[in-house]
Amino acid sequence: VQLVESGGGSAQAGDSLRLSCAGSGRAIDSFTMGWFRQAPGKEREFVASIAWNGDMAPYADAVKGRFTMSRDSATNTIDLLMNNLRPEDTAIYFCAARQSPYWSVHEGGYSFWGPGTQVTVSS
Repeated sequence: VQLVESGGGSAQAGDSLRLSCAGSGRAIDSFTMGWFRQAPGKEREFVASIAWNGDMAPYADAVKGRFTMSRDSATNTIDLLMNNLRPEDTAIYFCAARQSPYWSVHEGGYSFWGPGTQVTVSS
């Protein structure tokens, strides 16, 4: 499966952004999907994951209550709605897919990655 993220950009603190990840080549319903992010100078970190049966992983503490991940089988996309953005949310956001029925918070468990989309939040 090929993945491409979109929807990144610049925002002010408190704003909202919606990221999308479009899959092609295979239906994303057959994958467990995840969102990760990498801030400047930091390692890539887990944000959210949804298993192919719809089970959701607990969101990362840093985004809990503000970010919502969803999947749209009709359009073969996953979204990440980001509300109440903070400057510390500034990062490159990646979507990823793994061929397992179980969600995972570990990037090593994902085989397919998009190129990422930049999100910059200013105070």
